[in-house]
Amino acid sequence: MKKLLILALLTHGLFAGEITLTDQNATDAVYVLPLKKHLKWLTEAELENGKKVQFVSVKSLMTVYQHQEYFKKHKFIDANITKISVQDFTSGRKVDAKEAVYLFGSHVVGPHGDDLIPFENIDNAKLFMLKNGGTKILRFNKLNKGLIRYLDM
Repeated sequence: MKKLLILALLTHGLFAGEITLTDQNATDAVYVLPLKKHLKWLTEAELENGKKVQFVSVKSLMTVYQHQEYFKKHKFIDANITKISVQDFTSGRKVDAKEAVYLFGSHVVGPHGDDLIPFENIDNAKLFMLKNGGTKILRFNKLNKGLIRYLDM
């Protein structure tokens, strides 16, 4: 009976990995917003030295990821980023950021204005888009510096 219950919980995502806040007083390195107020938007980067750095949104994570040398020089991170993770906006499941899809142009606004909304798969993004609008669903390779800069205007 216990095995069936655990299997049911796993298949419904209740035991699936998620990003959990590691420091209750932490703030975002880019926007200096408290992470604990925006848990649904939480993202994470793992560094070469094993440390994890958390961010308030995809936009913030991508800013640091795309400008690692600048952020290392100014001591916001102390090693190169080896892995980045986001949370599916509807399920809360932790997803490799490079495998996720991102909704652009939704009516839903992030902690620091316009942002990309991450999803584990395109179906989740399309369902969310039906209710909350959106212009385009993008893969990771389309998240270039120009797009991130545009979102930050």
